Amino acid sequence: MMKERIIGCIRKVWPVALKTSCWFLKIMLPVSFVVMLLTYFQVLPAVSAVVAPLFTRIGLPGDAALVFVTGIFTNIYTVIALLSNMDFTVREGILLAMMCLISHNYPVETLVQKKTGSAGWKMVLLRFTCSFIAAAVLNLILPEFAGRMIAQPSVDLGFRDTLFNWLQTSLWLSLKVVALITGLMILQRLLEEFGVLKWISSLLGLGMQLLGLPRQVAFLWVVGNTLGLAYGSAVLMDYARQGKLTGTEADLLNYHLAISHSQLEDPLLFAVLGLPVVWLIVPRILLAFIVVWLKRLADFIFPAQAMALSQKI
Repeated sequence: MMKERIIGCIRKVWPVALKTSCWFLKIMLPVSFVVMLLTYFQVLPAVSAVVAPLFTRIGLPGDAALVFVTGIFTNIYTVIALLSNMDFTVREGILLAMMCLISHNYPVETLVQKKTGSAGWKMVLLRFTCSFIAAAVLNLILPEFAGRMIAQPSVDLGFRDTLFNWLQTSLWLSLKVVALITGLMILQRLLEEFGVLKWISSLLGLGMQLLGLPRQVAFLWVVGNTLGLAYGSAVLMDYARQGKLTGTEADLLNYHLAISHSQLEDPLLFAVLGLPVVWLIVPRILLAFIVVWLKRLADFIFPAQAMALSQKI
């Protein structure tokens, strides 16, 4: 009986997981290809030079602009690759890492949040603004750190090698996307089938309330804060598709995840460069806490807008 239930869950999930993976890759691959071209032909560096003065005001060198602007359109792996070739202090690395952990992969992650009930432009504005706010506040309170980040010498590649490197990276990411999305959706259906999701919601209920979130989003919160918005998109969109959340519940979760997501892998990637993980995790959780409660206050002051949102997802 149990075996049949497990097989039934897998059969139900597989077509949806494959469809979601294809949707994800149709967005991710063209965007990463265009960014690769813009970087190779020095378009992104030119754009970054224009906004570089903004970064000097929050304790960062102008070169940080290139990393941030590139990260907006790509993922944390690209940020790590760029940052590892730059001679930044540990303190500067923390500030820039914080900005990029909040603001990265806009094209994909904004579409995920839009499909789960939030206005895309609000999510972009929120993440962009909070990136600079977080860096500015950290610049005021961060102690001095001895030493510099672990850097590697940069290597200039020809176009053929650059294209080959992109193809190689894209193939690996594509396999990872399909495996993670399929595995995560199967896990979610199994947990739902055997009643584990209700137990998770009950266990994390108090924590969700402290964060300003409804109990119903407990599992989605775990997914978002471990795998992130991109790889967790399958479960997030599946919940929205099945109407398991109201528009208000999904929107509150998106406000939190816009600031605090992928709290495992991404900070550990920066730790390889010699950055302390605590400073990359705790501030984002605190900022997400503040953002969600400010959102709830705004909904209380303007109930008509909140009521309209609760009807759509």
